[in-house]
Amino acid sequence: MKFSQRTVRLRLTEPLRISRSTMAARDAVWLAVEHQGQRGYGEAVASVYYGLDAATIGRLFRETALELARFDSPEAALDALRAGELPAPGTPPAVTAAVESALLDLVGKRADVPVHRLLGAREAPRAATARTLGIGSRRQAAEEAGRLARHGFSVLKVKAGSPDPEDDLERVRAVREAAPYARLLLDPNGAWSAEQARALLPRYADLGVEAVEQPLAPGDPEALARLAERSPLPVIADEDAVSFEDARRLAGRVHGINVKLAKCGGVHAALRIAELISGSGTGLMLGCLTASSLGLAPAVHLADRARWTDLDGHLLLSHDPWTGLGGTDGTVRAGRGPGLGVRPVPGADLPHPAPGPDGLLAEVPR
Repeated sequence: MKFSQRTVRLRLTEPLRISRSTMAARDAVWLAVEHQGQRGYGEAVASVYYGLDAATIGRLFRETALELARFDSPEAALDALRAGELPAPGTPPAVTAAVESALLDLVGKRADVPVHRLLGAREAPRAATARTLGIGSRRQAAEEAGRLARHGFSVLKVKAGSPDPEDDLERVRAVREAAPYARLLLDPNGAWSAEQARALLPRYADLGVEAVEQPLAPGDPEALARLAERSPLPVIADEDAVSFEDARRLAGRVHGINVKLAKCGGVHAALRIAELISGSGTGLMLGCLTASSLGLAPAVHLADRARWTDLDGHLLLSHDPWTGLGGTDGTVRAGRGPGLGVRPVPGADLPHPAPGPDGLLAEVPR
């Protein structure tokens, strides 16, 4: 197998403000794996929160390529990844997820079947995705909510965590008025104390909010579970539910777990968590980081398994270098073509695998 990578800059249509930061752009690193003339692709995005920059991702891709080179086929490499035999211990989940994505894409293309068929689903998954509204003015939120509702979005996720909690309440009230039939989710990104959460959640329940993600600062899952026990609306763990063991600790004690492939380690890891929480009373939410359609594609192939779907990262970009998932009408759809079912838009500069000085990988510069 041959490998290469390319770093690209993904810019958002407008800055996204959440309780802990504001983001206008992020780097993405694309990985290409080639075997017998066919290529599979994966993407990992840089994240300050998860401590990953593009240079680190690139280095880890190179190190993983050395491990992958010992396998004689992508199928064998994918089996080893699922068995936990690669990549090396300590590899960040986002890197593992991107490597798995490239292998799934390649294996699907070699078998001429879409990824969801490899995962046991006969029909291509599709789901209504939440669309995120960042922290901003009441007027902006109302205008955006109305526009999204007119375009077919039935689920809206409102970010919260303003210094003045009343600002958040007014913004959610404005969104409710502008999109009266939309399902509303709330995400403070851990901005509240337990006391604030107990005071605020009944007020959001009165506004018809369906569920709240990670209302408390991460690091105390027991506090989150205690809050969920008496909350008037469902509590979904996000930052407190990263790994399989985190999910085991919270299964049956919170109403939902937000599974993001970049934080849990990919499709196989997500399926293990889904199986773990099935029947426990804890629902599955599929979430994402802001990424291109390439980065979102593996999760969309799982979309029919989730109670809540929040796969709008590609919709926040001013220019998505990949296409094939849809979503502009509020519904994401897994591609029916072989592999991930996404393709680069005309003019996208993809990595082209070619042997480097070590015979394994040539890195394509930015």
